[in-house]
Amino acid sequence: MKQFALILLSCFTYISLLGQTDMTAGFKMLEKGSFEEAEQFFESYLEADPENKTARLCYGRAVGLSGDPKKATALFGSLKDVYPNDYEITINYNESFLWDKQYDTAKPLYEDLVAQYPKKFGALLGYANTLSNLKEFDEALIWVDKAIELEPENQSAKTSKKYIRLGYANKFVNAEKYSRAEEILNSIFEDFPEDKDALLNMANLYLITKSTDKAKNVYWRYATTGKDSITARNGIALAEHIAEDDKQALKVAATAKSMVADYDDTELTEKTYDRYVQALIWNRKYGEAKRQIDSLESVYSDRNWVRALKATLGMYTANFKMSLKNYDAILQKDEKSFDGNLGKANALFASDRIVPAYKAAFQTLRVFKNQKDALGFIEKLNGIYAPVVQDHAAYTFDNGNNVALSNTVSAQLPFSTRFKTSLSYQFRTTENTVTLNKADSHVLLAGIDYKIVPNVNINGSFGINNSRFESSYTQPAIDIKLVTKPFRLQNLELGYKREIQNFNADLIEREIVMNHYGLNYNLGTNFNLGWYTQLMHTQQTDENVRNLLFTSLYYSLFRKPAVKIGLNYQYITFDEQVPTIYFSPEVYRAGEIFADIRGDFSEKTKYMASAATGIQKVEEDPKTAIFRAEVGVSHQFNKRLSANLYGKYSNIASATAAGFEFTEMGFKVKWLFLKEPLFYAKLEK
Repeated sequence: MKQFALILLSCFTYISLLGQTDMTAGFKMLEKGSFEEAEQFFESYLEADPENKTARLCYGRAVGLSGDPKKATALFGSLKDVYPNDYEITINYNESFLWDKQYDTAKPLYEDLVAQYPKKFGALLGYANTLSNLKEFDEALIWVDKAIELEPENQSAKTSKKYIRLGYANKFVNAEKYSRAEEILNSIFEDFPEDKDALLNMANLYLITKSTDKAKNVYWRYATTGKDSITARNGIALAEHIAEDDKQALKVAATAKSMVADYDDTELTEKTYDRYVQALIWNRKYGEAKRQIDSLESVYSDRNWVRALKATLGMYTANFKMSLKNYDAILQKDEKSFDGNLGKANALFASDRIVPAYKAAFQTLRVFKNQKDALGFIEKLNGIYAPVVQDHAAYTFDNGNNVALSNTVSAQLPFSTRFKTSLSYQFRTTENTVTLNKADSHVLLAGIDYKIVPNVNINGSFGINNSRFESSYTQPAIDIKLVTKPFRLQNLELGYKREIQNFNADLIEREIVMNHYGLNYNLGTNFNLGWYTQLMHTQQTDENVRNLLFTSLYYSLFRKPAVKIGLNYQYITFDEQVPTIYFSPEVYRAGEIFADIRGDFSEKTKYMASAATGIQKVEEDPKTAIFRAEVGVSHQFNKRLSANLYGKYSNIASATAAGFEFTEMGFKVKWLFLKEPLFYAKLEK
């Protein structure tokens, strides 16, 4: 809430002042806010007349308003000892506690004063201002209205009422009671039509609620002067960003930047260039953003807003070390900086330093109580590390007359941000509807995931696979991975997996164990291009060996909805060809183009769809067309329960043969059965 200016209460009556012409110069200094000069004036005056009541009062006001409220309280206290029942002395004494921000101390003093003097305008207004500073806005409005009843045209009281309403509206915004906040802001226009403070607060409310068209309309109402038009455009650029039209945001910000050159206003210039560089970053124009930041740094040196831009650029380009360095520098200069505190929390999270990220978020809440973004950040972390239970049911069928039903139940239990355990059980039954060959498999796995250092995890699962048909067998199942981020925008996984072939009943009966040795590598860039590669060497217990290469070059066209297109290439070889048992060509190649889209139907309902088509070639056989597709819809029922429904189809050659067609439909449910992680209470808040 914008702190309102406390109305200066007179230290004497106007008539008595006119009669003391030798103090007139000092009175004028107080009136125009030259408090240090007034302090010197009345200090000199009191050397000649040390007991003058009016001079002592004015000296106390000058001292307090020039930055030493405690000394002012002592001066007024000395006067109260001499004049215990003097109203003017008492009200100045009370007000000195407001200057010192001791609102809890001032409140009972004003309560006594308004009880003694219920018709004194200054007492009523001072009490209203005290209550407002204590954020007791409903009571503050009652008392400021009482003051206005005494002096209906008093602009000071109306101004106080405006700022009380601004604070009251902000209280409702923080409580997410937006319609009530809007109602209060609109009431300000009764006394102050098109008030600038009210308009900015209303525009901010609409930005918070993502009512961006309303926000833009309010900003245009604000734009009544050249300077205000620049401020309005800075706000409109942010509204366009929230509305996911970053190109328009940059156009508006660029216009504001060109306009601000006509004004010698340092603060407005800084805010305008700040928004312009933000818009460059939103549009992924990182090179130009860096050049602008370097230019600004040469002018403004290490100003916090410039450091915040550098930190933001670091977050967008995955240079989290740079972000942390700048957020720390911001906090060294201003430990109450919102950008510094919550920005640091996000940078720590992106750096995989989870406990420090939690602590930075808690620090943000200590400075900004119940701040919505900080609470949301903590809630996001809790969602990642809270214990979770998942269920995945699927039905599959193919053109080889095989059908299968499977259900997998799993649970994850993180004991810390570095160590978590998991347990899963899968039941799968498969049958060939022509041969009536049927088999079941039961897989029970226990897993661990351990963070060695940030961005380096090792995880593994160990268990058994029990397969049953006319007879049965049990085999161990193993899956171990080293998951790393060796450099910026890069991910690397190295792994080993021991898997039992369970695609259909015939393969289950053959008890083929596959030992996979794999590498997955993904390279991202800051210009929307990415490259994913998978290498896998498989040794099977039937003495066959498979080698697989899959590589994908992709490009992100849009961010919202997220649209990605690309090219895939797959190359597979088998040492031995056993086509009557399973698909095992000497050489298999496939190339395809693909597109993937992911977006939101609403805040809680999301969708995804992907498709790929191309050609495949098996050894020297003619090329054939391939097509794959998948669609899915997910819904967040509440903060702890979500579900996903999906379907997919593929005719790419698989474990059975070329010409194979496969369809799967499935349903997933995820439930966070605890609101917070087990270790949450141990975190130092």
